Amino acid sequence: MGRMDQRRGVFMISVAAELSEMHPQTLRMYEARGLIAPKRSPKNTRLYSVEDVERLRRIQRMTAEEGLNLAGVETVLDLERQLERARSELGRMREHAAALERQMLDEIERVKRSFRAQIVPYGAYDAPGISPAKPIKIPVERGTGGRAGRKRPRT
Repeated sequence: MGRMDQRRGVFMISVAAELSEMHPQTLRMYEARGLIAPKRSPKNTRLYSVEDVERLRRIQRMTAEEGLNLAGVETVLDLERQLERARSELGRMREHAAALERQMLDEIERVKRSFRAQIVPYGAYDAPGISPAKPIKIPVERGTGGRAGRKRPRT
């Protein structure tokens, strides 16, 4: 058996009121204030979803247990909507940043490959008289301990 869609309107107002331990008139008032938005049947009957009932229970807790008035409940719910929009926007921005990062790394790799293709192998541009098979000898002074050109202190 499949999982029930939490947003599908299935409860008539009397059942939703009983499940949320409220009077049906309270549900109508909450709908008028925009705190709840039940679906409507083809005959315009209010149909509350499981999600709607949970929201009604939450409103009940905020007013009864936490002492908020309806204006406070509206503010809390509005702030939660804003937070959810911000989280969603942040998610989109992170995805976009990741795509840009991938694009940047691809471009860096492309540039590296183009530089590798331009590297000239040793000996390709030989100076006259120098053969790639014959290494150039550079004189190195030995035994100076890395102090070539310096005088040793007297002892």
